[in-house]
Amino acid sequence: MAEFDTIRTQGAAIGRAEIDQGLRAHMNKVYGTMSLGMLITAAAAWAISVLAVTSDPTGATVALREGQYLTGLGEVLYTTPLRWVVMFAPLAFILFGWGTLMRRGSAAAVSLGFFVFAAVMGVSMSSIFLVFTSYSIVQTFLVTAIAFAGLSLYGYTTKRDLSGMGTFLMMGVIGLIVAMIINIFLQSPAMMFAISAIGILVFAGLTAFYTQAIKSEYVAHAAHGDQEWLEKAAIDGALGLYIAFLNMFQFLLMFMGQQE
Repeated sequence: MAEFDTIRTQGAAIGRAEIDQGLRAHMNKVYGTMSLGMLITAAAAWAISVLAVTSDPTGATVALREGQYLTGLGEVLYTTPLRWVVMFAPLAFILFGWGTLMRRGSAAAVSLGFFVFAAVMGVSMSSIFLVFTSYSIVQTFLVTAIAFAGLSLYGYTTKRDLSGMGTFLMMGVIGLIVAMIINIFLQSPAMMFAISAIGILVFAGLTAFYTQAIKSEYVAHAAHGDQEWLEKAAIDGALGLYIAFLNMFQFLLMFMGQQE
């Protein structure tokens, strides 16, 4: 009997070790995919901002500031109705496209969908280079990265169950979206300040929540050994953390960003 208990204990220890090793690899894939998505977004945003602005007034129809003008591309992206498409396309994809892609698409298709989304998000965010100085953008990005790392580490290591926060935080996200749409028409600085402050708190909470959820989901499903599902789950987790990071960054930029 004692020998049987020893074998069972050793088997459980080996199982835990395999899960721990697999979890580390899974989380590395999540963070790696997220980081690559961030790189694509940054590259797309910077490239579009460079192509959208010129110092040559020849043929330019819109003056941005002294010595700088919008190119034809910039005029189309930032002054025509297309700007609304660019602004809301990422949100529309998350609400109406991502779930279907996760259910029906292969891991390769989900991965491609994420990276295309990251590129479109970069186009959508490109206007920040027209509004804020490069120094303040980099500074805010570094602050966001430090905060994100701490929050994600907390979500990964804490013994506290954060699942109860999910509904509350998602209600906060919906409220933020509605408030931002309303403020497009009101253009209220006070309202934008409040939205930014609440947004930082909401997406800080979501960073910890998503990290714990990714970890818990892996532990619950690792025994099934469905590699295709695990790959898709890693990309889905990367998307959640990517969105939390970018939103924290944008809301912090409202506070820390120095305008051109």
